[in-house]
Amino acid sequence: MKRFVASETFSQSCLNNGAFGHLNTLFNLNSHTDWPSFDWLNGLKDLKNPQGLNIRFTPNSELENETRYYEAIIFETGQVPTREQNWHDLFGAFIWCLFPKTKALLNELHIEEIEAHGTKQRSKKRNAITLFDECGVILVVNNDEIISQLKSHQWSEAFVEQRAQWSKNYLPFTFGHANYEMMTNPFIGLTGKLVCIKAAESFYQLSLEQQYHYLDAQLYQMIKDGLLEDNKKMSPLPLLGVPSWYEENKEASFYANTDYFRPKRK
Repeated sequence: MKRFVASETFSQSCLNNGAFGHLNTLFNLNSHTDWPSFDWLNGLKDLKNPQGLNIRFTPNSELENETRYYEAIIFETGQVPTREQNWHDLFGAFIWCLFPKTKALLNELHIEEIEAHGTKQRSKKRNAITLFDECGVILVVNNDEIISQLKSHQWSEAFVEQRAQWSKNYLPFTFGHANYEMMTNPFIGLTGKLVCIKAAESFYQLSLEQQYHYLDAQLYQMIKDGLLEDNKKMSPLPLLGVPSWYEENKEASFYANTDYFRPKRK
C-alpha cells in the first residue's frame, strides 16, 4: 500500500476531483491562489463550542505554551488549534462550518470520555468518535438495497450496476477531514467509514447548503441516540470507488481489484 504524503503547497490542481465538489461550491476554493488566511476562516460562519463560546481557529504559534489536551482547549476556550498551511486542519475548519452542531457534540463527548477514562485509556466510544471524526462519510439514499449492498461489500452491484443512481439518488457527503486530506493525493487503499441516512424526496430538492444543515441536525440526533457507542454501526467504504470521486473508476474493471474492493469476510 502506498504511504500517504500530503502536499505542502496550496494547489488548486489537487482540489479538482469530484470529492472536493462541495467545498469548491460552498467555499469557492478555486478563488484562492494561496492558503486561506485565518481571518478568512474565522469570518466564514458564527460557530459555538458546547459551552456557547465562540469557535476561533487559532494558529498553533499562538498556543506554544498550551499544555491542555486538544479537545480540552476547544471545550474550555473555543479556540481550535490550527496548524498553518496544513491540509488536515484546513479541512477540519471546513467541517466545523458544515456540521457545527455535530462537531460541537463530538467535542463534548470527547470531554465526557476523557473525564471518565483519562487521556491514556481510550474507550470503544471514544475510538468510534475519533474514527468518524477523521474518516466518516455520510451517504444519503432513498432505498434499502444500496445500504445492504455496501454493507455486504457487493461493490460491483453498488458502484457499477447502480452507477447511474450516484449523484442522483445516492448522495455522498464527507464528514471526516482526514478523508479530504488524503484525497489531495489519492491512493489505492483509501477507505472511509460509512453511515447511511435515508431521506425523503424533499431532501433532494434542497440547496446544497440546506442539505448540510439538514444532515447536521440528523447526524447530531443519531449520535445522541447511540450511533457512535462503538464502531459496529459504521462500515468500510473504498473512497476511490465513489463515482465522480476518482477518474479511474469510470471503467468497470477498476472494481476488480479485490485487494482494495475486498469481499465480506465470512
